[in-house]
Amino acid sequence: MRIFTTQLRSGLAVVLAGLMAAVAPVDLRAAEHVVPSDALTQRLEAGAAQRAADEAALRGLFGSEAARKTLAASGVNADEAVNGVAALSNEDLAKLADRARAYQADVAAGALTNQQITYILIALATAVIILVIVAAD
Repeated sequence: MRIFTTQLRSGLAVVLAGLMAAVAPVDLRAAEHVVPSDALTQRLEAGAAQRAADEAALRGLFGSEAARKTLAASGVNADEAVNGVAALSNEDLAKLADRARAYQADVAAGALTNQQITYILIALATAVIILVIVAAD
């Protein structure tokens, strides 16, 4: 009986494999993906360009001579903030870059006092450093 069961299983496996080969399409690749590869490429390029612009906004802010002096006077290492920018997630980078751009617009418009400028610079640099430390853990 055991030999019969083994032969039955083997025969059934061969029949099922033959049916699957006959029914399955020869080319399993989809003719059209859900999202075209050109669209994916464009989104990736746009994301990379946005990240580069966000990094440039923060590095430009922390790299300015006035910001370096302000941060140094407060005991914050501007180089740590500049170097930490690359380690930020896209979401954190975008949020901080938006704040940096708003800050730079306010400074250009003369809407901030020196004390406010100092506090904002310290807050942004500290946020970058803390986010880098958290991401490293």
